Amino acid sequence: MPNLEEFPLANADYLVFAAYCALLCIVGYWVGRKEKQTSADYFLADRSLPWYVVGGSFITANISSEHFIGMIGSACVYGICVATSEWLNVGTFTLLIWVFIPFLLRAGVFTTAEFLEKRFHPVLRLFFAVVTVISNVTVFLAAVLYGGGLALQELFGWDLWVAIVALGIVAGSWAIYGGLKSVAWIDFWTMLVMLAGGLAVTVLGLQSLAGDGGSILDGFREMLERNRAQSGAWADAVARAAPAIVHGEHYNRLSVLQPVTHEVAPWPSLIFSVFTISIWYNVLNQFMIQRVLGARDMYHARMGIVFAGYVKAFLPVIIVVPGLIMFAQHPEVLTLPWDEVKPTADKGYVRMLHTLVPAGLRGLFLAALFGAIQSTVNSVLNSTGTVLTLDIYKRWIRPNAEEKTLVRLGMWSTTVVLVVSMGLAPFIEKLGGSLFVYIQTMYAFYAPPFAAVFLLGLLWRRINARGAIAAVVAGFLLGIGLKVYVNAVQDHALWIEPYAMQAIVNWLFCLGVCTVVSLCSAPPAAACVSDDLCLNWRQLTFLKGAGGVWYKSVLFWWAGFVVAILTLLFLFSELVF
Repeated sequence: MPNLEEFPLANADYLVFAAYCALLCIVGYWVGRKEKQTSADYFLADRSLPWYVVGGSFITANISSEHFIGMIGSACVYGICVATSEWLNVGTFTLLIWVFIPFLLRAGVFTTAEFLEKRFHPVLRLFFAVVTVISNVTVFLAAVLYGGGLALQELFGWDLWVAIVALGIVAGSWAIYGGLKSVAWIDFWTMLVMLAGGLAVTVLGLQSLAGDGGSILDGFREMLERNRAQSGAWADAVARAAPAIVHGEHYNRLSVLQPVTHEVAPWPSLIFSVFTISIWYNVLNQFMIQRVLGARDMYHARMGIVFAGYVKAFLPVIIVVPGLIMFAQHPEVLTLPWDEVKPTADKGYVRMLHTLVPAGLRGLFLAALFGAIQSTVNSVLNSTGTVLTLDIYKRWIRPNAEEKTLVRLGMWSTTVVLVVSMGLAPFIEKLGGSLFVYIQTMYAFYAPPFAAVFLLGLLWRRINARGAIAAVVAGFLLGIGLKVYVNAVQDHALWIEPYAMQAIVNWLFCLGVCTVVSLCSAPPAAACVSDDLCLNWRQLTFLKGAGGVWYKSVLFWWAGFVVAILTLLFLFSELVF
């Protein structure tokens, strides 16, 4: 793979990028210009977000350097199976639309930690808030800033520290100034730029594979043929990497069905990932669910997630297919020593752009990459400031704090979080390995206990605070134990090595602990199991706030999104490709 040191930009590129930055400034200032009088104004956009902003912001908060750099790099190494982390959201989104949103909105909460307090106990709220802050700063923000800084370093030769600080200051300013309203509206417009820029790179990549006179469809066929890896350098590369990826078992780069020993996508994750990680990420995770809590009403919250679902179905076109193109062009990446493969693949996408993207379109890609980074930074900063202010300061330090005080503290806490994350970001490089795998591995550690407790508590009124607290504590201890076992015991069982399998074991364990402890202790108080906090199976109102005529119906558009995802999973299940 070429080691290019500069990424020249034409005047047209500078104009495109400048226009994008101007758009962000105009949108951020205009929607955030109103003085923020209350915490609802600043942290929840005064609960005024329409469905297309809810959905656009939900997606954009999720897409960052982890995807444009880390996920594309992982697709180069592992193949289409990394797309399952996007497509399997169909299960979580379905639960979010029809089950979780009604409860969260009826509860009238600002944060999911607040919901956990109402359903269980204040201690669980504090524990969840602390874990959220630590994970947002150390796992997500630092990793996102590092990935973005790495991209700028590869593109322009900037010092890594300089790139990280520049990204942090520019990306974080609107989160501090305008709160969720500025963040969400900026996210919506950023989503459009990201999709356009990412799609342009994919199209150019397919054209390059097609050769002179070939069509995009020809390039797609060539990409599939080379990723089948049945001959030549591609077969040799897969054979070389297979022992590390699947421990020598069968490995199909074009299938979502992988052996249980697969490093990132063992087949049981197709069934359990919805419950082990995805519920935590899309429902309990504050920087994702906060825009749902800021929706105008239940209809706009639900339709926003439906809109996000369609974008999720499309996302692999811009964050997975380029990885398949990279492998088709440079199979030699997989023949490197294994500890060099994933870092090289992470850098490969940026280097691929040198040969694919002509002057004039590079500004659009740069805007897309920067937009992905700044949107996630904004979202995580805003949500972390929310948790620090409402779940820790107001709940435990100063319960009677004035609304203006909370808004000011939200701004200051957001600033502090940004500075700390920028300081930690360069050290992500010391961890080695894939950026995408690093983030997913950390999620697999702390997500299962909270996901298990939240789901059980919502569906079953008998679950109490003792069971929930016991499950969370035991789950964290088991997570530590599993990681120690895998790293310290040389002849450990191979099936437990993938982070997804560790997450499944931990989630099932937490379900058991929560159930047993709850049944062996007194039932919860009536206030903890009201219809606003726990599902009433006798009064199901799934279609409330689901729209009227078919073209506005949440049910109609949700069904289309489900069919689209199931079709994609079928196509890439070794039955077609």
